[in-house]
Amino acid sequence: MTSQLKVDKLQGRTAAGSIVVTSEGTSVETNLQQGLCKAWCQASQDGGNIIRDSLNVGSITDTGTGIIDYNITNTFSNDDYTTTFGARRDSGGSDAFGRASDISANEIRVHYVNGTDGTLVDVDIGNIQIHGDLA
Repeated sequence: MTSQLKVDKLQGRTAAGSIVVTSEGTSVETNLQQGLCKAWCQASQDGGNIIRDSLNVGSITDTGTGIIDYNITNTFSNDDYTTTFGARRDSGGSDAFGRASDISANEIRVHYVNGTDGTLVDVDIGNIQIHGDLA
């Protein structure tokens, strides 16, 4: 028989925002809240500078060739969060990767760089994932 739990809100018993999950081997515990991705976005510079899909990113600003500012809706408690970037170019014949600059609690600027020669390039798909504590 399959069990199913349906809830609208989870709250820790000891600390409201903290729920501990035991690992598969039952020897390690993980704080569920700390492990969640708090913001992510898939954006496109080519074809209109649009957000294709996102969580906690309200808008993007194209500030130049290969540069996107991701504007965070619910700010982080500080600028000490971690980020992961991805990029895809359908044209131009080379891969691209992202690197962060100008990081704040409510915005991060990403430079998308040509993997061959290091120049800034517009990307068809720019991805960002952010892990950290929200304010």
